[in-house]
Amino acid sequence: MYVPVFNAIDDDDARALVRAVGSAELVTVGPDGFPVATLLPVLWDEDRLIAHMARGNGQWRGIEPGSPALAIVAGDQAYVSPSWYASKAEHGRVVPTWNYSAVHLTGRVTVHDDPRWVRDAVTRLTDAHEAHRSQPWRVTDAPEVFVTKQLRAVVGVELVVERVEGKAKLSQNRSAADRAGVVAGLRGEAAAGARAVAEAMRTD
Repeated sequence: MYVPVFNAIDDDDARALVRAVGSAELVTVGPDGFPVATLLPVLWDEDRLIAHMARGNGQWRGIEPGSPALAIVAGDQAYVSPSWYASKAEHGRVVPTWNYSAVHLTGRVTVHDDPRWVRDAVTRLTDAHEAHRSQPWRVTDAPEVFVTKQLRAVVGVELVVERVEGKAKLSQNRSAADRAGVVAGLRGEAAAGARAVAEAMRTD
């Protein structure tokens, strides 16, 4: 990922973004040499990204233990119109751009087909995504026979993270007046994510 110094985010912010988004596109290379990707729910624990994938998804069958992989976590994003910049009226030398936040986790991936590993991964993922609810659902809430059958339909995926690249492109290279104009413009947009990007800019 291309990360200018002023767009870089630290490890704590990268972990917070991954936790907030809760999913990642897992990219691996198939036997034919072409990349394959699947969006998966994920949990970043220490240096491991834990996930699970449908058994019917052929991607996992092409993953050799320790294969290189990339997990892409995409945060909120939005188009930025040059008409929002205060500097447009001053000199007109402005162009459109795209603001976004993202984290790339690169490492080596292994598929787990051990029922105990898969159950633990699914349980931890569920607990993480249910934690904010007043009455969180738990894997043990469902009948054991049913859970066992469902678990057979997935495989576990573990990415040992070797490199973390985090980026928040939020107009940090613009003047305060230009940034204020972008925040106001984004707040008036109907596009998904625009207001969230405006809030991220306001608090950055």
